[in-house]
Amino acid sequence: MTVPRVIQGRLVTPVDVAQIRALLAAHPEWSRRQLSERVAAAWDWRTTAGQLKDMATRTLLLKLEAQGVITLPPRRRVASNRMAARAPRAHAWDPTPVAGPLADLGPLMMTEVSTDQRARRECTAALATFHYLGYRGPVGETLLYAVRQADGRLLACLVFGAAAWACRPRDGFIGWSPAQRAARLSALANNSRFLILPWVRVPHLATWILGRVLRRLSADWQRKYGHAIALVETFVERARFAGTCYRAANWQRLGATTGRSRQDRFTTLQVPVKDVYVYPLCADVRAVLAA
Repeated sequence: MTVPRVIQGRLVTPVDVAQIRALLAAHPEWSRRQLSERVAAAWDWRTTAGQLKDMATRTLLLKLEAQGVITLPPRRRVASNRMAARAPRAHAWDPTPVAGPLADLGPLMMTEVSTDQRARRECTAALATFHYLGYRGPVGETLLYAVRQADGRLLACLVFGAAAWACRPRDGFIGWSPAQRAARLSALANNSRFLILPWVRVPHLATWILGRVLRRLSADWQRKYGHAIALVETFVERARFAGTCYRAANWQRLGATTGRSRQDRFTTLQVPVKDVYVYPLCADVRAVLAA
């Protein structure tokens, strides 16, 4: 590895690497968790809400080890058990069809449920069962929305999380430098999941949901994480979907991905081509993000 280099959105310098190596040498008894917590504290690496970036630091350390820069202490737990424990529980669904005009549904409720254990469990089960990508649960900053009828019946779920680190059409649209992207990426959110339950067939419902959620997304993010969102992105797999609801909700199509995975180190992995859509949440979005 050649340093300095940006990892996990942080510029890692030779001084940083020397500091990590010194901590490893001085404290061979530390676990990986202890090391990541101490490194994050030493760097004072925090979220905008003031929380130490322990998990981001742990991922950064893993990447340094994979590049042969450091050697971490042995794992004390098996990582696969952690993921298995997060598998969503089974849920009993009412598949009675919901159809007809949007106006006939009556008043709809949209709630952010990431801190509501019961509602979060239901949405996670729905996404894991019915979304073509599946779902295991949140990683990093995440908002989870549930859309229900007045009687509480779940109609749809949406997940917003961290934006992609790099995306050529999006980055060209913003016009920022790599340094600006590293500094301001947290002001972007990615609509990573959007599910309307398969027995719900209501024209214009998807567009209505997108309109409602975008009006509140930045304020909800500010409330939970201490910072606002300026731009939302999503990636629509073009072989499966036409992106109709996003275009109807005034999202802008910027182009398409190259069909390569971010894990594709040797340009041999092929993944589905996706159309890139964005929605600015403020009028001067380019100035805000390139500041």
